Amino acid sequence: MLQLGWKAGTEQYEPDELLDYAIVAEETGFDSIDASDHFHPWAEKGQAGFVWSWLGAVAARTKTIVLGTGLTCPILRYHPTIVAQAAATMACLAPKRFFLGVGTGEALNEYSSCGEWPGYKERQAQLQEAIELIRELMTGEKITHTGMYYETHKAKLYTRPREPVPIYVSSLVPNSAAFAGKHGDGLITVGGEEPEVYKEILKNFATGAKEGRKTASRMPKMIEIAVDFTEDEEKAIETRKEYWAGAMVPAMFTQKIYTPEASEQNGKVVGSDTIRKTTCISADPEEHVKYAQRYIDLGFDHLIFHSAGPDQANFLEAYGRDVLPRLRQKAKSRHKAAA
Repeated sequence: MLQLGWKAGTEQYEPDELLDYAIVAEETGFDSIDASDHFHPWAEKGQAGFVWSWLGAVAARTKTIVLGTGLTCPILRYHPTIVAQAAATMACLAPKRFFLGVGTGEALNEYSSCGEWPGYKERQAQLQEAIELIRELMTGEKITHTGMYYETHKAKLYTRPREPVPIYVSSLVPNSAAFAGKHGDGLITVGGEEPEVYKEILKNFATGAKEGRKTASRMPKMIEIAVDFTEDEEKAIETRKEYWAGAMVPAMFTQKIYTPEASEQNGKVVGSDTIRKTTCISADPEEHVKYAQRYIDLGFDHLIFHSAGPDQANFLEAYGRDVLPRLRQKAKSRHKAAA
């Protein structure tokens, strides 16, 4: 079933303002909220509220919208046991409507806060062990674990949900997708690349899922796509550059670049044409429907719409009124035709 969500940019908005938008997102018909888990923002003028506190507030003010992290790095500044405890508590506050999105992180958040930044292969190995430990703790048993990276002694989650928390694993490139399929309950990636990239990601994800004795067609496949519902293209581009340009630089995910100032400096290479190419900026609902449908046609069934502005409230209302219903109707019509 197609799910349509909203990206809560903790790197851009103050927590109270972002909370107001989250409430509007539910009221206007979004199915889910994917919230960034950052210690540092991408730019000096940004924000970086503690996402777990914020998600608890959202859970208390909403009733149906699904909540999740996009993404939590459960291997360095967080110990996996703490992430397991946080996720379990969230799933109690928002029963059957919480997912844990995980990845190998960025130095922006990890090295800056704990002074550690191993190479990618080591971080991926840490992530595998962290996922396994989180799942063990979710059973409610007392877990004594002596692994390559983590150790526990009769650790137990005394507060946990009745239903298991789904763990979605990030894959930004085809080479990591098999890992996501094997170790995750779902996939998270980011839009803006050529279709062939996503075909490879989904193919490798399915291969990994099969290796993990799972069926990829039954697993959620989430993608975050950049959109701005406005006629003011220049303002939309400027706002995205101001807060998010660093996130569009591949080196930010691999190199030891750990300050918002350095992120901004690297983000200066991102030009307006790049943003036009990777973002749907329009006040025409049909343009947004066409843009989103490309990813649905590729095989993604959970879209997260990331708007940088310039008017977030207007975006939520316009999308809820003019875009989400059209996408759902198209999905419904295709389902009937296939049946």
